[in-house]
Amino acid sequence: MSAAPSSVAGRKSGWLVWLFGFLLIIALLFAGYTWVVLTWSYSQGERAGYVQKFSHKGWICKTWEGELAMVSLPGTVTDKFEFSVRDPAIAAKINETMGKRVALAYDQHIGVPTSCFGETQHFVKAIKPVEAIDYQTPPGTAPVAPPARPAN
Repeated sequence: MSAAPSSVAGRKSGWLVWLFGFLLIIALLFAGYTWVVLTWSYSQGERAGYVQKFSHKGWICKTWEGELAMVSLPGTVTDKFEFSVRDPAIAAKINETMGKRVALAYDQHIGVPTSCFGETQHFVKAIKPVEAIDYQTPPGTAPVAPPARPAN
């Protein structure tokens, strides 16, 4: 005895509904995971230094990526802090302060699934200018003016 054509069509459509439902659940889980990772931060902090590299890059997903050179004392090795920026207003402020000492406030997001949100784990959320450090004057003392020259 052969199966009726309506039951074969019913089995095919039931299989497609299960497949579509499975793919929908996977997509929702991925979207939920991405939302959680981008809204919950692992750590927050602030780094100070000089922005030495900042560019808008990517083939499909354009992101702002930068590098902050952190110098503790003259003559020491420079430590680099790589960061991403998602807010165009903050990216514009960083471009305005290139070459000046700044402090970047950031959130660290671990496990971001794609580079469409940024290539690093550190996402800058604020920037403020910092006064340059005078390495010639010892801490706790005022700079001393050179002695006046006598008039001839």
